Amino acid sequence: MTAGAPPLFSGEDIACQRGGHELFRGVGFALWPGDALLLTGPNGSGKTSLLQVMAGLRPPSAGRLDWHGRDIREDLAAHAGRLHHVGHRTGSRAILTAEEDLLFWSRVRGPASRQRCLLALARFDLLRLKDLPVQALSSGQQRRLALARLLATPADIWLLDEPAVGLDRSGLASLEAAVARHRGSGGIAVIASHTPVELAEPVRGLALEQSGERVPEHGS
Repeated sequence: MTAGAPPLFSGEDIACQRGGHELFRGVGFALWPGDALLLTGPNGSGKTSLLQVMAGLRPPSAGRLDWHGRDIREDLAAHAGRLHHVGHRTGSRAILTAEEDLLFWSRVRGPASRQRCLLALARFDLLRLKDLPVQALSSGQQRRLALARLLATPADIWLLDEPAVGLDRSGLASLEAAVARHRGSGGIAVIASHTPVELAEPVRGLALEQSGERVPEHGS
């Protein structure tokens, strides 16, 4: 972070409702290149919804989110193009091979690079399985494949919802290494996870409470 520089990605007084119930309100954050934000809180506190708001998939009931000081709602398509959002579902096509699935998702975001896709598979120990159909992969391997999309096409922001679910120790290490490289190149990572994910300092924190209120945690 450059001293005195404005944040790259920020939110102010964000509120979110679901089914007429207020999940949270008054949420704010400010992130600079290389930052990581860890979302914590009990089930039902709104972590998934907050990630969806950050991704532009769900409008906030109050507040705003800015990229370079401009409201993301001015151009949601551009915002979608600068981020990866990995949720609970892998979204993989069962009949495609692992390589075909990764190439498919790469083409959705723009020109695909087979070399980059193969490197992404290798980073998550899936290269030897590239010709197997997705439906033949274990749940943990399918989770690795979903995470490999992070590396197949570049994006400034990673929004990760329980990314460690189903991963063994090797898979978790691959995830942690990927996040470290992403941050080292100036990327931003926002992670909600009940499974501990080792992140290099500094790590900013934001805790959501069941009551719908938030408790700020200041990172170093």
